Amino acid sequence: MRIWLNGALQDDQATVSPLDHGLTTGDGVFETIKIVHGRPFAVTKHLERLVRSAVGLGLPEPEVARIEEGIAAVVKAEPDIPFGRLRITYTGGVSPLSSDRGTSGPTIVVAAQAIQRPAPTSTIVTVPWVRNERSAVAGLKTTSYAENVRALAYAKERGGSEAIFANTVGNLCEGTGSNIFCVYDGELVTPTLESGALAGVTRALVLAWFGAVERDVPIERLYEAEEIFLTSTTRDIQAIHRVDDHNLPAPGKITTAVAEVFKTRSAEDPNP
Repeated sequence: MRIWLNGALQDDQATVSPLDHGLTTGDGVFETIKIVHGRPFAVTKHLERLVRSAVGLGLPEPEVARIEEGIAAVVKAEPDIPFGRLRITYTGGVSPLSSDRGTSGPTIVVAAQAIQRPAPTSTIVTVPWVRNERSAVAGLKTTSYAENVRALAYAKERGGSEAIFANTVGNLCEGTGSNIFCVYDGELVTPTLESGALAGVTRALVLAWFGAVERDVPIERLYEAEEIFLTSTTRDIQAIHRVDDHNLPAPGKITTAVAEVFKTRSAEDPNP
């Protein structure tokens, strides 16, 4: 593995300081970009969200051109990845052992690795914890991921591949690393961003290319859905065939149509 760290291309022995604020407090943001046959997808949209997340967290605004140099260096060094993820991590840098930030400047890491393509259909598990839609980091893609790690482990212990959160008022929100779409009475619906859900890049492309209604959905209505699919950077459009102990046909008619539109449009433009 080749890793770009603060401007230098290194191998998988690259290290950051044990005093980095991303390590000690989770003070950082990140993006994951899909790679298909050595080509990253939707780089501009991911970098725009990285900037929004960093600014929202109070970090210095990232130098996009510099990060683009890191992406180019890693892609050039790893040209044969058939399917994979490219991860950009941007942290508060070396800081005191407290919540205060230091003055050394951010740490920037860009790395890529090959991964297996996700299954065409999968299962989801609702979890007993909630997303706080009023949190200081709601809607930001931060490295403070312990909540997601715990929820995903809970889901996998119960045979799921993704955990689904409600928010504090009982409305459907999102997965640990995905957005969720449901079909009710033939209408495609996804939770609003005000629910606390992250503004997913794939979610936005589905809304732009296919369309859906954004509205609050009580979590208990999840079992009433005619179809469900998840969207994420590496899942693209993934049909869901089971929610907890409830089975449903997958992929359904609308899910199949969305997947076909997404496949066609993303092939036409790798940086939409």
